[in-house]
Amino acid sequence: MKFMQNLGKSLMLPIAVMPVAAILMGFGNWIENTLGQSVVSTFLLQGGGAILNNLAIIFAIGVSIGMARKSDGTSALAGLVSWLVVTVLLSPMTVAKFLGFDVGADPDLVDKVDPAFSNIQNVFTGILCGLIGAFAYNRFKDAKLPDWLGFFSGKRAVAIVAAGMSLVLAAVLFFVWPFVYQALVGFGEWMVGLGPVGAGLYGFFNRALIPLGLHHALNSVFWFDVAGINDLANFLNNTGTYGVTGQYMSGFFPIMMFGLPGAALAMYVTARTTRKKAAAGILLSAAIASFFVGITEPLEFSFMFLAPVLYAIHAVFTGISMFITALLPTRMGFGFSAGAIDLGLGWNNPMAQNPWILLIMGVAWFVIYFLVFTFVIQKWQLKTIGREDDDELADEGADAPVGDAKFAATAARFIDALGGSANIASLDNCATRLRMELADVSAVDEAALKRAGAAGTMKPGGTSVQVIYGVKVQFVKDAMVAIMSGRLVPPAIDAPAATPATDTIRTATAHQVLTLLQPIAGAVKPLSAVPDPTFAEQIMGPGLAIEPTGDTIVAPAPGRVGHVFDTGHAVAIVTDEGTEILIHVGLETVGMGGDGFENLVKTGDTVDEGTPLLRVDLEKIRAAGLPTITPVVVLNDENATVEFR
Repeated sequence: MKFMQNLGKSLMLPIAVMPVAAILMGFGNWIENTLGQSVVSTFLLQGGGAILNNLAIIFAIGVSIGMARKSDGTSALAGLVSWLVVTVLLSPMTVAKFLGFDVGADPDLVDKVDPAFSNIQNVFTGILCGLIGAFAYNRFKDAKLPDWLGFFSGKRAVAIVAAGMSLVLAAVLFFVWPFVYQALVGFGEWMVGLGPVGAGLYGFFNRALIPLGLHHALNSVFWFDVAGINDLANFLNNTGTYGVTGQYMSGFFPIMMFGLPGAALAMYVTARTTRKKAAAGILLSAAIASFFVGITEPLEFSFMFLAPVLYAIHAVFTGISMFITALLPTRMGFGFSAGAIDLGLGWNNPMAQNPWILLIMGVAWFVIYFLVFTFVIQKWQLKTIGREDDDELADEGADAPVGDAKFAATAARFIDALGGSANIASLDNCATRLRMELADVSAVDEAALKRAGAAGTMKPGGTSVQVIYGVKVQFVKDAMVAIMSGRLVPPAIDAPAATPATDTIRTATAHQVLTLLQPIAGAVKPLSAVPDPTFAEQIMGPGLAIEPTGDTIVAPAPGRVGHVFDTGHAVAIVTDEGTEILIHVGLETVGMGGDGFENLVKTGDTVDEGTPLLRVDLEKIRAAGLPTITPVVVLNDENATVEFR
């Protein structure tokens, strides 16, 4: 799934150029069909066609850039080389020579080549070539060859390797591609005899095959004269049968003009707050292209790889629309695609039958797409545009410890500040703090603990000491155990730890009011009412507390799950604005070992406001003799004031 998400993201680069090209083509066609050919129509058509007619090569370059790690353009060259090798080797002219045809003496022999090779320049081939370019770059950009081949070392080797891999791909496609293409044509011819059911199946497979670029083979059966249907040409030329001609085109209008824009609105509404503006830029232009021109690829490619379940739903909906329109007394065709421009141009065509029905269907499909896509995106937390995972972390500098090394460095400093390994008699942790029994409490250096990243230190009495760190305290505790057992050598880092208690640097910012959805039903109380000084004295940060009466903790704001504890007693949310919020259900509830708690999300999940996070049995907490009061604390903004609504 991660590969598919990365592929989906890499497609955003070529997708971004498609909507404008689609609109240019649409208006160019409209001008030419209504006013005749002119300088303006030619200018628009050729400008848009320069992009749309070369989508496959654009995808090859875009994927090679997007899938490469820190690409500097070398991968793009490799993707282009791969595309040229594959498409030239499998062009009809080259294939004719492979088959021994003397095309020099008789150029018409090219026509005997399997028509599949006339369709080799498709998006699927482009994506394959892009993946080859990216793989060659990632794997061989640092390749070191013998001195006598030294000129070809490193990045110069990338395109060479890509060309070699493309030879293999071309050899495979030479045998596989005709079989696939002909199988689709035969399948389409079989569907013709199924009436409206066949129209529905055609609509489904038409969309399902777009990711592979094979839908053109199916279209040729229904739109042109491969099987004697010739639906598109008969409609435009008024040579068909009224009430029949157009049945393999009509159902696309409600989907392209209304359904997909409804999907775009759903993706915008469910996008994270901080990414709505960026999402709107892509989705709005793509929706306009889909509505007016019927060019759907910008929208479809925006989710077909990021959230394939949505694309499957879209294919099913298209099939249903085609089936329904084939049953109803409505027919419409197009010359370019099923957008508003073609609908307007074909409205008075003698073959058009009750086109107004398509508009009513379109409104219904807009609502259906919006509601279903919104529900599915939120239900399964799909990574559509504006909801992607955060792939980049803050740069901590070349010498700063990262990942496990960061926690190991913090652990080593904590051990020193606690008087050394020999002084730590027992070590455990809860949601946000280390809990220890020390041989000599006076050996604790609280200032050193602060410098190492602790938010505070508590000494409840006797030999007990608690060091408050944050929601990732478990990793520090594990590193401390490994160091004290000798399984981990403490890193030799003299500088203070770069990461404080909440794994983000607290900054003194202007006072702000943070309005959150109350995460669980109950009476709201100030933090000072919590019988635990860590919360009551706001050592972890400001917030409010709740004496709960409900049984479900929900997300107080849209964002992602920063950390969820196996015991289910606490969960941390990072909002879209970067605010870290800890919800700690009850006090000392970590000791219940998860009894009475049920996690409903996992760390890293994207959540919306109100998304259920965990379920709690308050009676079990009370039966264990523990307080149920639930602090809700802002971890990385000590100047915030929290309000619930």
